[in-house]
Amino acid sequence: MGHKVTYRVYFEDTDAGGVVYHANYLNFCERGRTELLRACGYTNQSIIQKEGVIFVVAHITADYIKPLFLEDEIEVETTLARAKNTSMIMNQIIRRDDGIVFNAEVTLVCVNKETVKPTRIPGDVREAFEKYGS
Repeated sequence: MGHKVTYRVYFEDTDAGGVVYHANYLNFCERGRTELLRACGYTNQSIIQKEGVIFVVAHITADYIKPLFLEDEIEVETTLARAKNTSMIMNQIIRRDDGIVFNAEVTLVCVNKETVKPTRIPGDVREAFEKYGS
């Protein structure tokens, strides 16, 4: 089961017509992944300090299904699709009360904070993420 978090669309998220700007869907997804990390007992800073690693986005495939508008309430669901040695694939869905409006598949790579080269995902971190697997 994935991790879910709710947000409201604010004026800053929209263009002049009150429609959410396309890049802001990715911002909502980033917030969703950050909250998943927190639900796993970590913060971005704690993983850097404790484990010496950073998760970076390597690839995104995104489908914009319906527009979002000013003041819409949305739910961002983040699910671990699969984890490999140095990377994870997350499925992210943004919903409004009338259904799915956006979905993305996001590939994250675990890199060493000093060398910025791929490195093995720490076992305890991987185990925590697997609780939110599909």
